Amino acid sequence: MAKVKGSIKIDTERCKGCEVCVPACPESVIALSKNVNGKGYHYAEMVNDNCIGCTNCAVVCPDGVISVYRVKLNS
Repeated sequence: MAKVKGSIKIDTERCKGCEVCVPACPESVIALSKNVNGKGYHYAEMVNDNCIGCTNCAVVCPDGVISVYRVKLNS
């Protein structure tokens, strides 16, 4: 069975830092940045490379600012 590797892209300028995505991630890939965006919000960011591409974060994001990408890895 091929293993799946995931990655996320967050539109940091549209993120309001609501943190809904943080507990939705089973691999603790997302955290709020210490930096702020142009609107003054601490935005969500990818903090490690453990993403499995489950899409939980994108599904729960109220503003739809998270895109999830998946790549099949050959074992």
